[in-house]
Amino acid sequence: MILSNITVPLLGLVDTAVIGHLDQAYFLGGSTVGAMLITAVTWLCGFLRMSTTGLSAQAYGAFDKQQGLIILMRGLLVAVLIASVVLILQGFYLDIALSLAGGSEQVQYYARQYSEIRIWGLPAALANLVILGWLLGNHQAKTVMVLLIVTNLINLVLDLVFVLGLGWQVRGVALATIVAEYSGLTLGLAVIIRSKFGELKLMLQEKTWFRLLGNRAALLEYFKLNRDILIRTLCLEVCFIFITFQGARLGDDIVAANAILMNFLLLISFGLDGIANAAEVMVGKAKGAGEGKKLKSVVNVSLFWSGLFALLYSLAFMIGGQYFITLISDIPSVVQQANLYFSWIIFLPVLSCWCYLYDGVYIGLMQAKAMRNSMLLATFGCFFPLWWLLQEYGNHGLWAAFSVFMLMRGLTLAWHFHIAGSGKVLTVK
Repeated sequence: MILSNITVPLLGLVDTAVIGHLDQAYFLGGSTVGAMLITAVTWLCGFLRMSTTGLSAQAYGAFDKQQGLIILMRGLLVAVLIASVVLILQGFYLDIALSLAGGSEQVQYYARQYSEIRIWGLPAALANLVILGWLLGNHQAKTVMVLLIVTNLINLVLDLVFVLGLGWQVRGVALATIVAEYSGLTLGLAVIIRSKFGELKLMLQEKTWFRLLGNRAALLEYFKLNRDILIRTLCLEVCFIFITFQGARLGDDIVAANAILMNFLLLISFGLDGIANAAEVMVGKAKGAGEGKKLKSVVNVSLFWSGLFALLYSLAFMIGGQYFITLISDIPSVVQQANLYFSWIIFLPVLSCWCYLYDGVYIGLMQAKAMRNSMLLATFGCFFPLWWLLQEYGNHGLWAAFSVFMLMRGLTLAWHFHIAGSGKVLTVK
């Protein structure tokens, strides 16, 4: 899972590096703002991946294959419906979002150019969340790794061809991503159909899938679960978007430098999420199988490895920070700004590793309410109040508020798991 996850931010780093070596900072700033507008939707729909993983892991632990397939079908249906609504309302959405984003005229122009292309990849992007979540929940981590690596390699190659070869600049990065997303969807569906052809055929012939898919009680429980995950993700989205938008208001060089730093942050988060993803699958399986002691053991082992990898990340950034930045951009003013704020990236792995791990634990337990409450407290009790108090420090104040926000997420979930809610959390039905 670590190998699988780390390909995603590495691809983002390649995207940033390709654009970052063009001659103007506004290319990178525009593509960053545009990408944020699209990833805001995909991240907001992260509940599709999370709930699918947790529910399918519990079905896997209970040896309920039919329920596992129903979870997959329900998730794909919801993904297609959400993507369709966004595509229908795309003009309204992009106009409002770009007006809120701010930035220079050039940043606005390239942000719109990027987002108007990328938005057509949403059906594939959202369906891929469900497919990857389902494969992960069914303990097919190697298949997930292969799908992600192949998809991201397609994106990487097309980035180089479209941007450096054909000179399509920001449009090239957006088009490369769309082709990669639909390629990933095709491969994922092919893998599932091939492995589950007999079971899918039987369900279609007996029409049991329609009856189970439309089960009113199950649907209400599904949307109730996803409501809490959605609120949790919305809070996280607000913080990330706020950083991007505030960076745009501080200038083209700042928003470009923050784009570099955010890619490093994603490299940290996706790497540490590899351990969290493994934990959520094993926790979900343990809960579904009724193995309380194994559940506790999974959490303890995962905590150790999360802390160790966080320290290694911090050490790597401490040693190679300057080199990593110059790999991504050679614009002097952007490099200077990125170096100025890079110390926050050095400390973030240790501050944030706990929130990634406990998110995974609570996804496996399918106790989204605790995740929601933790995120609400961290967002509105820490991030925004701290930013307001520290805004005179500019970008440093922004990153300081974000660092405390990540730490608070981990502390509140740890407190709930080990102290306040330990009786409820560790009760396995």
